[in-house]
Amino acid sequence: MDSVRGHPLLVVIDPVARSTDGEAVRIAKDVLCAGAGAKICLPEGPEEFARILARRGQRRPVVIGDDRALLRVVGLLDKQRQLAEVPVSMVPVGAPAAVALSRALGVPTDTVTAARTVLDGGERPMDLLRDDSDGIVLGGLRIPCAAGGHDAVRHLLGPQVPRPSAPRDPVEVRAATEVWGGAAAGEAGAPRPWWRPAARTARTALALLAPAAGRRARVPAQRLRIEADGVLLADLDRPVRGVSVVPAARAGADGPDGARPVAGGELAEVVVHWAGEARPVRARAHAVTVSGADFHYRADAVVGGPVRTRTWTAQAGAWRLQLPRGG
Repeated sequence: MDSVRGHPLLVVIDPVARSTDGEAVRIAKDVLCAGAGAKICLPEGPEEFARILARRGQRRPVVIGDDRALLRVVGLLDKQRQLAEVPVSMVPVGAPAAVALSRALGVPTDTVTAARTVLDGGERPMDLLRDDSDGIVLGGLRIPCAAGGHDAVRHLLGPQVPRPSAPRDPVEVRAATEVWGGAAAGEAGAPRPWWRPAARTARTALALLAPAAGRRARVPAQRLRIEADGVLLADLDRPVRGVSVVPAARAGADGPDGARPVAGGELAEVVVHWAGEARPVRARAHAVTVSGADFHYRADAVVGGPVRTRTWTAQAGAWRLQLPRGG
């Protein structure tokens, strides 16, 4: 579709965005409503969020919010088996760290530009990774995620991700591990809005992973078995310092390790870093399997695990995103 001007839109405004930057939300609404027939929805909980999206009819979904809101919309469309047919539009609202994934995918972070892109941009097929538990990854994943977490995010999404300050509040730090949790421990009786606490910004999650002030982050080596299309890249007898996997089409100059883009094909780019000074191992494969002792991984803005084995499979053109023309 060349333009959505004149076509009906379903504009879903994430509560995080309303709380973070109400003025940006208002501007985005004004631009969208001026260019198309827009139904504005303000969900108050995950169930209402899902119900609104399921009842959108012919309206094209537009999410105003941060990366977690984008991931939620994509996940819901995937559960409805409509991800490949329904293009997604995004107006990022949030702190820079909270919209790093959207920016890495090519969505403008300026509110007016992003809203105009919704109206006048073009749909672009996007690759993703799907794991064996039916989870999806849009930008990339990294192992480990427990130490040096911010550097891992920068490694995946590029230098545009700002470094977080030291954790300010132990409650905020504990809360960062929850996605849709309520009030943190010690807040008995406090209001429990559905988006608190972790979904508020990705900065909270990064605070959990930030090293204590004055100490250098130390990433522990892990013993993992890593296979790319059945080819053994690493085994349990040699510790690895880190593993990153991204859709190959996403691996560009700002992607992990400066990997070069790959034209077409359902491929993932995997890079294995050793626990010494040895050169990393790089490979491209349709499926990447990691196994070993219980390990966690960071997939986009979400920490997964612990698991003992997980396989990610690349899927080319599995979803569509509205992006600026010529970008």
